[in-house]
Amino acid sequence: MTEAELLTLIHGGENICVEFKKSTNDITKDVYDTVCAFSNRNGGTIVLGIKDNGEILGICPDAVERMKKDFVTSINNGLKINPPLYLQPETYLVDGCILLVIQVPVGSQVCRHHGRIFDRNHESDIDITDNSDLVYQLYARKSGSYFVNKVTRFQLCDLRSDLIERARMMTASRTANHPWKSMSDEELLRSAGLILKDQEKQIEGITLAAILLFGKDTTIMSVLPQHKTDAIFRIENLDRYDDRDVIITNLLETYDRLIAFGQKHLSDPFVQEGIHSVSARDKILREIFSNSLAHRDYSSGYVAKFVIERNRLFTENANRSHGHGTLHLSAFEPYAKNPPISKVFREIGLADELGSGMRNTYKYTQLYSGGMPEFIEDDVFRTIIPLTSVAVEKIGPCEKTQVKTQVKTQVKTQVTIYDEILAFCLEPHSKAEIAKHCGYKNTKNFTLKYIRPLLDNQTLKMTIPDKPNSRNQKYITNMPI
Repeated sequence: MTEAELLTLIHGGENICVEFKKSTNDITKDVYDTVCAFSNRNGGTIVLGIKDNGEILGICPDAVERMKKDFVTSINNGLKINPPLYLQPETYLVDGCILLVIQVPVGSQVCRHHGRIFDRNHESDIDITDNSDLVYQLYARKSGSYFVNKVTRFQLCDLRSDLIERARMMTASRTANHPWKSMSDEELLRSAGLILKDQEKQIEGITLAAILLFGKDTTIMSVLPQHKTDAIFRIENLDRYDDRDVIITNLLETYDRLIAFGQKHLSDPFVQEGIHSVSARDKILREIFSNSLAHRDYSSGYVAKFVIERNRLFTENANRSHGHGTLHLSAFEPYAKNPPISKVFREIGLADELGSGMRNTYKYTQLYSGGMPEFIEDDVFRTIIPLTSVAVEKIGPCEKTQVKTQVKTQVKTQVTIYDEILAFCLEPHSKAEIAKHCGYKNTKNFTLKYIRPLLDNQTLKMTIPDKPNSRNQKYITNMPI
């Protein structure tokens, strides 16, 4: 969440998914009531340091770290919050005031705070513990909404211990003192909501989500024979394919193979975000694959797909839709389709907060291809990423000499252009002369993208520094080549 998005959220006031808490020096008890209510309803955002009317008070700077520590400790305590939740408050500075923001995802199980059950109703957290009808409806909603929560008769021996250990190590690499680090395999699965009790059948066992994440291939096929992901590269042979990988395995290795397939067939040009170079390709692949795997409807027989074509790539997966049509970033309301899988993906670093994937995909698609992605919600969820011709012509099984030559003439990395500018400006030149020399017509964009960074790091200087907008302004290299 950006500062602008947080301000928009604050100006929108409290609602069923947003709650403000004064909490300027301590985490008050009602914060945990709200966490419980959000987890039991649709998830939501808690902002600490704000009055109910939206007035920003801020948090005492000396109390920030203590409050964060107290919250994380309490929220992981099964005697206080059951089942334990793994949430991390984020610090924001708004109008000179420190705020703590807590994103609470919708839970796959009924959540209790000190044994009490809370639900969200408009702007209030309602204790429904003694209302048997509301409690029954809540349990029915949780058990009926998530196919992957179905309890099976399989045991720990039907899972791969090496995958569980991999998840444990991935969480430890991100958070040094993560609770999973010291847990046994069974404790880890229970804390992640992957071992549940079926109240109707009176059996306890691992869930379908656990099997999808950590199951042996034979175990997965015995309970979900329809589970498959088809990766296709289709550039030359449009009727069939040029390369293909049919993936029938656990979600962690499915993710690995999809990433490898995308990296194999998509180029990775130089992209600069701020002062750092990033792989926009890998950022996009991470977001669309984690979304496809964590939110698809695994009860459906529809085969999930990842397809790379000449001018686009897209994913398709079965979906329990909460609307129809194209999703827009400004009006998008995220909804967790498989909370246990999403939770594990977040903990091991394959996904972030709910809704961030869409924002990141927009951001990195514009850096990668200059286009805008599409997210289409229906019974089949589709994500479409536009591509430039360079993205698929640079590599692949049908690579040819003329394609290599074409790519070489089409692609100039920013590093090469920076060097070219500095070499050209050993003698003074105007902005228009520099842009023309580098093959660019749009002087304004060229200045923002190339000349301004060189001026900022003082490798290029103005010949008339006192009059930066002078019509006679020229630029000369400020360092030896």
